[in-house]
Amino acid sequence: MKNNGLWLAVMGLWVLSSPALAADPMSLPAVNLATNPDGTQTYSITLQVLVLMTALTLLPAILMMMTAFTRIIIVFSILRQAIGLQSTPSNQILIGLAIFLTIFVMSPVLKEINEKALQPYMKEELQPLAAVEVASVPLRKFMLAQTREADLDLFVELAGKDRKFASLDEVPLTIVIPAFVTSELKTAFQIGFLLFIPFLIIDLVVASVLMAMGMMMLSPMIVSMPFKIMLFVFVDGWAMVVGTVASSFGL
Repeated sequence: MKNNGLWLAVMGLWVLSSPALAADPMSLPAVNLATNPDGTQTYSITLQVLVLMTALTLLPAILMMMTAFTRIIIVFSILRQAIGLQSTPSNQILIGLAIFLTIFVMSPVLKEINEKALQPYMKEELQPLAAVEVASVPLRKFMLAQTREADLDLFVELAGKDRKFASLDEVPLTIVIPAFVTSELKTAFQIGFLLFIPFLIIDLVVASVLMAMGMMMLSPMIVSMPFKIMLFVFVDGWAMVVGTVASSFGL
């Protein structure tokens, strides 16, 4: 801890003694607001970087709540539980596989965001707020395509019974996102239930055989696990599960 404090003190002294700050302590303005010829205003690059770094803290929530990640990781977790493996594959492997499968599923949406929002913003053809608004359009379209009408109506009602929207484009993201997450949870549990059935049958058969043989002291889980793994490998389970989850998004 002493060494860390020493390094921080040295770095602080170096920054304070830099020629730029020594010449002009106010040479690094906190906010630099520029007015464009058309009347719009833009902030300095320094402030934009600060806003971007702050937005990065919301990146995990955006990844989980506004993409296909939620459905995929829940299905993988239920599958591991159904087989009876507590830590194999590990959480890191499941999360990594879920992230790359999410990128695969979301690739059309990401491509549209890049072409219509990110590239124009990088070329300074769009202001930051306008770029965010344009980028939200394909993302909203994806979420609404996966959202059940009943879940959407539920959150519209919770937002206010007198609120009526002429089209889905008028529904704010504050309603679309929770409705989308609710639908994703229901869909993920439905897929997980279907995956659980064959492994549950193997557990019941093994438990019945052990009970008939009088081997009640032997845990059925120990005997059934090799059979479940063998069945999963025999039917090429990973390819089947990954393909099923990906196709459930309409690919």
